[in-house]
Amino acid sequence: MNPTIERLYAARDALARWQASPPPVAIATGSGYAWLVEQLEGARSIAFGDIPNMPLCRNPKHPGRFVLGTLFGHRVIVQHGRLHCYEGHRAEDVAFPARALALWGVKTFLLTNAAGAINPSFREGEFMAITDHINFIGQNPLTGLAFTEIGERFPDLSKLYDPDLVAGVQARIGARGTVLHEGVYGAMPGPSYETPAEIRMLRLLGADAVGMSTVPEAIALGQLMRRVFALSCLTNLAAGTALTPIRDDEIADVLERPEVRIDLETIIRGVLDAL
Repeated sequence: MNPTIERLYAARDALARWQASPPPVAIATGSGYAWLVEQLEGARSIAFGDIPNMPLCRNPKHPGRFVLGTLFGHRVIVQHGRLHCYEGHRAEDVAFPARALALWGVKTFLLTNAAGAINPSFREGEFMAITDHINFIGQNPLTGLAFTEIGERFPDLSKLYDPDLVAGVQARIGARGTVLHEGVYGAMPGPSYETPAEIRMLRLLGADAVGMSTVPEAIALGQLMRRVFALSCLTNLAAGTALTPIRDDEIADVLERPEVRIDLETIIRGVLDAL
């Protein structure tokens, strides 16, 4: 057996001891999304450090815990803290929390992130549902010994980002006037922001937005045949199109705007109601 499978099973069993019945939905919070935890009713949490084999977050803004509760009338678990390859984690480690949740029994995953807008029709503060990705991170969580105990060795990813779920969300939020773009996410290794030449390359290849996360977890979940809805908040214009330098603190500020949070809440309600 792949030793990672054994580690995953130990993490799964720890989650089952903490809470016997898993919720149907998990939400992975990207930068700026932590306020969602504050919206949970009846919240209870477990730290990554209390779960066997769980990799620990190395970003001080990502505490590293799972928080279980009710969000907008739906039972969910929030992954409060994300791992990134640019922190020195392998893609296999980045995907470990999502895999553990899936093996515990979670069926649907909402993966959130902050991204730079490449498509010239996109504006700062808008949202994009990811419909496909281009992986330039340089790693794949399926590399190495096969995970055949939990999924196919060569999984098909042509519908990785559930198109029916995207359509269901669009149908629910359209009447509310919230703009939800659809497009291709270009995943880059980071942690430096991309150069203007790299953005021109991504645009030529068909990317609509760019970021440094999400893809390792999505690939692993695709192998496990879980439903994935991935959401990018377009927090800045990509390099070469912005008039000012890109700064991390300003990106986080975009998700603090009241109008952006209203749109985010509308989209998340749409995802939960579409299940």
